[in-house]
Amino acid sequence: MSPEQHEELIADPSRPVAHASRFAYPARACTGRVLTFKFGGTSLLGAERMLRAASLVREAQVHASIVVVVSAMKGVTDRLLAVARRLEAGCRTDARRDAEHVFRIHLEVLRDLQLAPQEQHHVSHDLQLLGKDLLHDASPELQPSPAGRAALQDRLASYGERLSARLFAAALEKSGVPAVPVSSSDFVVTCDTFRDARPHTDETRRRGREILLPLFQDGLVPVVTGFIGATRDGRVTTLGRNSSDFSGALIAHVVEADELVIWTDVDGIYTANPHESAEAKLLHELSYDQAHALAAAGAKVLHARVLPLAAETEMVVWVRNTFNPRVRGTRIGPAIQNDPSPAALESRHNPISRGEA
Repeated sequence: MSPEQHEELIADPSRPVAHASRFAYPARACTGRVLTFKFGGTSLLGAERMLRAASLVREAQVHASIVVVVSAMKGVTDRLLAVARRLEAGCRTDARRDAEHVFRIHLEVLRDLQLAPQEQHHVSHDLQLLGKDLLHDASPELQPSPAGRAALQDRLASYGERLSARLFAAALEKSGVPAVPVSSSDFVVTCDTFRDARPHTDETRRRGREILLPLFQDGLVPVVTGFIGATRDGRVTTLGRNSSDFSGALIAHVVEADELVIWTDVDGIYTANPHESAEAKLLHELSYDQAHALAAAGAKVLHARVLPLAAETEMVVWVRNTFNPRVRGTRIGPAIQNDPSPAALESRHNPISRGEA
């Protein structure tokens, strides 16, 4: 990081973070149909992939209200957790250097998005605010106590999604979709079990609807951070590693989405890892029970807590490929009466796999 960038990073900005679109898009009437799109870290790795994902939202947004849930860019959460480990080891200089590197990665993505000058300024300012907070958490005055380490780790880990949401909202704006970043810690209320917090679903639903539904009415696409929540007294928590699918299902439950589309890096759920086996077969249809049984048996399908939430409202869950969206993908929903999918029946006897979490 250059000295100029460093000074800009730690400057004390005077303008508050924006919470609404800065472009004069006409409000789009809500169609009544609601979709939740969840994008994993591989789908958001860099400006080009963010713009590709944004194009999928743009196409769907014509016909439905969309809420997007985002992961951190691939590899970022691991880097942030490494910062926490360095702090625990007493390596404060190394921790700050690694945090600066994480921040610089996101500044580079912002540059590559090639936004219009005014929007570039606004997004850069918002990232600077997040970067300042990140460096503050990565540079504590005192060594974290054993009791405080888990809380600090969650705060540090949360920045991946928060930075990603701001950049993806900008990618949507560039693509012609009015969007606003939303921190899930503003409404996902959890217990205080850091690193594996459980959400209070009813309170989360109430608070979430108060925040998200007005955005729909204004024609905006909320870009919500996955993975994170907060205790009732405002301490940031995380829902556990690889919980972004669960976050997507939770947000979908809040807005009563008709469908949850999990965008990943393979064409759907397979009978084996498609990256490792040429014999892997794509499963086009699964019931909630079939998918849940496979997950309980240890297969890498979805986070175990996705399907109970989906089944509660009979929400359809799709697993689809960000990089090959013409493929239908895998549909998980209520059992198909009298005509079970042969592929789904076969899956009872085979481990199945999908791509990124």
